[in-house]
Amino acid sequence: MRTRQRPALLLCMLGGIASLNASAQTSGAQESMSDAWWTGPMLANSAETLPPGHFLFEPYVYDVRRPHTDTFGSNAYILYGLVDRFSVGMIPVISYNKASNGPNSSSIGIGDWTLQAQYRLTEFQQGSWIPTTAILLQETLPTGKYDQLGSRPANGLGSGTYTTTVWLNSQMYFWLPNGRILRTRFNVSRSFSRSASVKGVSVYGTDAGFHGRVKPGNGFLADLAFEYSLTQRWVLATDFIYSHNDTTRLAGMDSVDPVGVPYPQEVRMNSGSSTAFGVAPAIEYNWSPRIGVLLGTRVIFGGHNSTGSITPAVAVNYVY
Repeated sequence: MRTRQRPALLLCMLGGIASLNASAQTSGAQESMSDAWWTGPMLANSAETLPPGHFLFEPYVYDVRRPHTDTFGSNAYILYGLVDRFSVGMIPVISYNKASNGPNSSSIGIGDWTLQAQYRLTEFQQGSWIPTTAILLQETLPTGKYDQLGSRPANGLGSGTYTTTVWLNSQMYFWLPNGRILRTRFNVSRSFSRSASVKGVSVYGTDAGFHGRVKPGNGFLADLAFEYSLTQRWVLATDFIYSHNDTTRLAGMDSVDPVGVPYPQEVRMNSGSSTAFGVAPAIEYNWSPRIGVLLGTRVIFGGHNSTGSITPAVAVNYVY
């Protein structure tokens, strides 16, 4: 029941805020871009880059709720404007797994951290149909534990592989008939993972006697996001996402012991490709152009060969 109620409650909150602020919107009075304050939607990356010498800090706290497992975690976007049009940064991740069908994580652990660099190609100008666009390059490092998990599979918090992701990000502004701004983002990405060795119990479902290699499938993600500037401080946001992942291949040897005499047995497994759809409604509140807070819920619908999840999250966005 709780997983059904959270998205419904958030949608009721969105509707309530819209009703309360409807009288504050002035028909025909066009909102200026400088008067609109944003934190950004829950999922879509910005196509903007930071001015040289400025930084952004945006920590998220979340709970990924899946069948038999809750993953409590935090990741933070730490970005810095290195030169004009070019920002660099990192995304550190920590998390903890709570399992209903086995032992929990032994402690809070480090997940896979990501380094990134973004170059802005174009900049939106009011009255133009050219959006802000940027190329984003991310490299995810295998810093999280993923194999040799022993009796605690829930200690697995990473993938074990280096993954390169290339994004094309875009951002556009539209003025609605009531004068308020609708900001949109459309981002697409392609990720490429290398192979890694796997020993023992792992996040890939292997057991204690396994020794081999895994090659996660390459991935594709598309994210279409909308933000409606309800007032200067309040913003309603929604992401719509689609993902596709190629098959993950696992190969190696496993020691089996059915009659007390261990012997090696070849293991080959293919996960098959998977697809998923999701939506992430959110509310943004901004104290100033520099700092705001976001409250949202990401809902992933179980698609082909994938498991659904519900992830409530809260984030603070600070730009200096």
